[in-house]
Amino acid sequence: MQRAVFLDRDGVLNEAVVRDGKPYPPSSLASLQIPKDVTHALQILKEAGFLLIGATNQPDVARGTTPRKTVEAINDYLLEILPLDAILVCYHDNADQCTCRKPSPGLLLQSATQYNIDLSQSVMIGDRWKDIEAGKQAGCKTVWLDCNYQEPFLARAPDFTTSTLSGAAKWIINDFL
Repeated sequence: MQRAVFLDRDGVLNEAVVRDGKPYPPSSLASLQIPKDVTHALQILKEAGFLLIGATNQPDVARGTTPRKTVEAINDYLLEILPLDAILVCYHDNADQCTCRKPSPGLLLQSATQYNIDLSQSVMIGDRWKDIEAGKQAGCKTVWLDCNYQEPFLARAPDFTTSTLSGAAKWIINDFL
């Protein structure tokens, strides 16, 4: 079985757009910004043998405020420039009550089946409580990227907290392995 690092997209792989203390996805490929440390952090994890899989909620598609093709263009670009193996997407909104929308673990469970992943030897990295709770429900270790958003943290405590993907990669390599 393989080990994986699951990564939320907005706020982890790329900068979230923060308005009134809350994070939002970029509205277009042109507005996408990648933090300086992301490529190097992912390379370290890849060299350590982890599959790197994006797991992202994109409810603005269901809400009609973002076209699906915009989400796909951003994902395709990230897959092209970063050493990611896949990006899995939940396009549903809360009212849909699906099993793939974080905090439900559906995207991680789907990946485990598809890629033969040992979830107990894997890590979920996210910038919001829903990411951490999805990781916990799937049986993964969790890393919270604390971006000082103005929203409550409703998940169980993460295994590690940092403010950068580099900090998360260092913890995974030095303390988790």
